[in-house]
This record gives sequence, structure tokens and C-alpha cells, in this order.
Amino acid sequence: LLSPRWWRLTCDLQSGIPSSHGKAIPSSITMSSELPGLENARVFVAGHRGMVGSAIMRRLEAEGCRHLLVRGRDELDLTNQAQVTSFFASERPEVVFMAAARVGGINANNTRPADFIYDNLAIAANTIHAAHASGCRRLLFLGSSCIYPRLAAQPMQESALLTGALEPTNEPYALAKIAGIKLCESYNRQHGTDFRSVMPTNLYGPNDNFDLATSHVLPALIRRFDAAKAAGDAQVTIWGSGTPRREFLHVDDLAEACLLVMKLSKERHDALTLPMLSHINVGTGTDITIRELAHIIRDIVGFKGSIGFDSTYPDGAPRKLLDISKLRSQGWEPRIALADGIRATWEWYRNHVAP
Repeated sequence: LLSPRWWRLTCDLQSGIPSSHGKAIPSSITMSSELPGLENARVFVAGHRGMVGSAIMRRLEAEGCRHLLVRGRDELDLTNQAQVTSFFASERPEVVFMAAARVGGINANNTRPADFIYDNLAIAANTIHAAHASGCRRLLFLGSSCIYPRLAAQPMQESALLTGALEPTNEPYALAKIAGIKLCESYNRQHGTDFRSVMPTNLYGPNDNFDLATSHVLPALIRRFDAAKAAGDAQVTIWGSGTPRREFLHVDDLAEACLLVMKLSKERHDALTLPMLSHINVGTGTDITIRELAHIIRDIVGFKGSIGFDSTYPDGAPRKLLDISKLRSQGWEPRIALADGIRATWEWYRNHVAP
């Protein structure tokens, strides 16, 4: 990663910008293509206890960031506009990582679509607007590869956004994430903010959600194979046909990518993106079938039984592979091999979650 020392703080705390309520509020009004060094900046990580947020926290701490602003859900409800506005007005974060979201697998998205679209729309709208109103210098919004059409050409380039119908099983969540991208772009175009977006592929790692009712496929398989091994079961039956192809990125690799994108100069970021097509994909550039994933996890966990597939359950999109050429052009590559990452995640599960 680029050294944070090349970031530069240029601000005028005596100036003000009008908020949406007509009041002048202090702001870092003098804009620059650079940013304050992470070690001195006031950095807010929304969702710091989750898998993505905690990985970003680890990376920021490794960079020597001394002013991390964090709030638990019990302290700051990001779906509550008044609470978010008050927090930004009092704490004045200069840099914001938006890792907070309501997330889940196919079952959770299918059974709670209203929760997924409402909560994620509210989180995005409240946080992005408050960041603008309080003079935040740079914000990074984290979306999801589900923003792309169900039958998009593979690998999916950023330009595939809004070119076709979404996957029905997670359409509400995808629409909320698309809205977050467009909020960032719209505030940039109208107000001159520097709000950016990255679209990660399927993620896994420490602090993942292993609840079988709401988790994604990889942590769910870790839990199911671990439990089946302990119980001496003869078979583990997996939802769907096992044929869909998925890409999996360790969350620590994502955290490195997030910091790289956040620290790009505005000129370099603008050269990579367009005002109305500003998001950047983050993935590995390779994918495997769910059947192949199941066999990898079975072997790592040490389950000796067989694997079955129940095709009465939905598969979701047939393939979701991201084109990561933009990020690669900046020198980034994922470091953690899938088998190594799964083994470390299983060990974390055994130490922190397993009964």
C-alpha cells in the first residue's frame, strides 16, 4: 500500500458550509486531491464489529491510526437520521469507511426483503448526507457484487451496472446498494465531495456470520461440516444443485484494497472512474462451483461422510465473477489463497463460535 504520509491536510476550520437546515457548520472547506495522514485523521469505521469493519480496523491500527471513531449499534443506530446527524456534528470525522450493512444469504434475503432494503437504504442515506453536511473529506461506501444483472457477461465489469435484470432472490438488497453508489456519485456531482465506492465479491474470514438461518454459503458450510463431523453424520446435504460458480475473497485482502482505494489521489481515482460510473470491483479474478467449495471445506474440516445436494432450493445467479482489472492496474493483488483462508476461518470459528 502507499504510505499514508503522502496525504496532506488542508483545511480552514474558520469557514463554514450551509447544512441542509440552513445553519453554517464548521468544515474542512479547502479541498485538495490529498487527505490527512491516517495516523492523525479522525476516522469513522461504521460497522466496526462486523467482519468487514473489524478487518478495516485491524488494517488502520497497523497503519498507526490514532483517532479511530467507533460506535456500537447500541450507541449509534445508523438507520436513525437524528442520531447519525448528531454524531457527525459532534465528532467531525474526516474519513469514513461505510462497512455497516444488513447482510445475509439467500434464505435471509428471501424471508426478510423489507428489512434488507429499508435498513440498507437508511444507513446509506443517513451516513452519506451527514458526511457531506459535516465536511467529511473522503468516504468509502462498500457495496456488493449482487448489484450486477443476474445474467451479466462474465467476468463482470463495472460498466455492467444497470444493464439488465437483477437476481430476484436478493433484489431488494442489491437495489439499496446501487442507491448507495448513486448517492455518492450525486453528492460528488452536486456538492464536490470525494465519496467513493468499492464492490467486493463474496467475503469470508474472522467475525463472519455463522448463523445457519442468515449466513452466506461459505461460513454456513464450515459450520455444517464441523457439526456433522462432531456428530458422526454420514452425509451433509447442501441447498441447491452445487453448480453455480462463486468467487471468494478473504476479508483481510478486502481491507487492504479499501485502504488503497481510499488513499488514491483524486486525480488518479478520477482517471479510473467516471462521474456516473465510479465504483471499483474488488475480488480475486477466479471462481469455483459450490460443489467444489463444499469438497474443499469438507477436506479441511476432516468430515469423512458424503455430500448431497437438494435442488428444490434456489441456486441464485448462475455465476458471479468480477473483473478486477481496474484495481490490478493500481498494483493490488489478493494475497490469501482460498484453502489457507478457509482453514484459518474454520480455526477462528472453532475458537470463538463453535459450541
